[in-house]
Amino acid sequence: MAEGSAELELFRRRWREELAAGGKKRRREAAEGPGRDGAGCLALACGLLGGESPAPRSPPPARPCEEAAGGEADDLLGQLIRDLNEINEVPFFDVHLPYELALKIFQYLGKAELGKCAQVSRTWKVLAEDEVLWYRLCQQEGYLLDVSISDRPCWKLALKDCRAKERALRTNWKNRSGAVSQLQYELGKILCDVHSCDGVVIAGSHVRLLCCLSAGTVSVWSLMIGREPVHRYQHNQRIQALALSSEGATVATASGFEVKVESPDDRGFWQTTGTFEIQKLVNFLHLVPEVWDSPVAVAAAEDVVYVLKGEDPGKILHSVYGQPVTCLDVSAREAAFGVKGFGWILNEPNQVLLYNLETSQCLKKLGNSMGDFTCVNLQDSPPNMLVTGNKDRRVRVFDLRRSESLCSLYAHRLGVSAVQMDDWKIVSGGEDGLVCVWDQRMGTKLWEMHARHPVRYVWFNSHSLITANIPDEKTPRGASIMDDNLTAHRRHRGIIYAYEFSVDQLAVESVLPICRSSYDEVTGYNYNIGLAVPYDHI
Repeated sequence: MAEGSAELELFRRRWREELAAGGKKRRREAAEGPGRDGAGCLALACGLLGGESPAPRSPPPARPCEEAAGGEADDLLGQLIRDLNEINEVPFFDVHLPYELALKIFQYLGKAELGKCAQVSRTWKVLAEDEVLWYRLCQQEGYLLDVSISDRPCWKLALKDCRAKERALRTNWKNRSGAVSQLQYELGKILCDVHSCDGVVIAGSHVRLLCCLSAGTVSVWSLMIGREPVHRYQHNQRIQALALSSEGATVATASGFEVKVESPDDRGFWQTTGTFEIQKLVNFLHLVPEVWDSPVAVAAAEDVVYVLKGEDPGKILHSVYGQPVTCLDVSAREAAFGVKGFGWILNEPNQVLLYNLETSQCLKKLGNSMGDFTCVNLQDSPPNMLVTGNKDRRVRVFDLRRSESLCSLYAHRLGVSAVQMDDWKIVSGGEDGLVCVWDQRMGTKLWEMHARHPVRYVWFNSHSLITANIPDEKTPRGASIMDDNLTAHRRHRGIIYAYEFSVDQLAVESVLPICRSSYDEVTGYNYNIGLAVPYDHI
């Protein structure tokens, strides 16, 4: 028994030696060529340099373990051949691929996989950190879309910085850290409607004049410039609704029974590009995005929804007598609006209808609520998602693929008047003057801000938030030109707030005007406090 175990142990030892010698031989053959050792390559190179013809080669020995005993050391020529192969080809285990083909394979990997591949070898590290791969990843995640690959020296570091900035912005949103400012408009005028897009804000206001007439003013702000308007123009009647296009500087306004579409020409002078007559007073107005040649507007007037464009100015998208439209929003191809049902008499609750703008067909009917849908957001919501606000004090998120509600939040005690969402948060405004920011997945409130008058407009992007508190009473005391002081009772005029959560924002702009101190030391200041006292100037 002892003799048999000794023979078995001897067999195992020889088998390990042969496996080790075979592995070394395969690696050397992959680097130097089949059947070529370091000494033979050196003799062949010296003979070629001396003018001799290459001699026929002898067959390789049969036992790999015997060859491994004499060829352990690598010579200079073998190392040179391996270095040249590493420059021109990338080893994938026992297969050598061209660099371009290996780069094509690595394009299917993500950030984590590229980081793991960079730890395999020096050759794979160079390949995994190629600028083409990280530029493609940066574009896929939506960062620096208007930048070419030659504009940045290191795209891996650029992607890291963009993700760090995004995390900082999300932290600022959750902690309510940033700057807040109040946009200024003419004294004595009352806000009527507000709209914004990508840092540009427009607002319509009016003031009571003699003979019971009312004059309207459209003010345009740019958040990159400051709190003062960069442009104003007048209307002869009170402005009921307005809209701003996301493509170019196109503004649509509704005054009385007329809808005007205006845009600047090449020299910067504003001109009217379209005028539409409607038989009813307009309640809601929107411009269809991604339309470049001729602007298309969608207007809701009582129980009729119109599609206003040059070739077909009076197209009716929806009309049901006795069912007024309570809210409206449009995207590039669809329009969503809430309609008030006939109630419990005909067993028809309030719903949100989704229409196709090209075919004028109703695609979906969402919701089943006894309260009126007061606001809806389709354009800025994630794909296949829609968020609504209702008079029953709830915010609802709908999945358009299944036509059902995903979540419902008890938001405002007097009803929801404005709402918008993205992939992780919801911002809602209520009739009580509160602006609330919610975590969508957790269903919890992050923070809230209060101001006088109902919140009629909410818009945000990754770093900015625009809110508008618009009063219901348009003729308060102090709003008439006959009064001695146009600034009297300005708390009744309405407020437009602009919040900035960017990490690049100056610290001095991070405080409300009533809390802003004149001290030079403002490092680490956070305006998220519970007490505000105007103590600066005594």
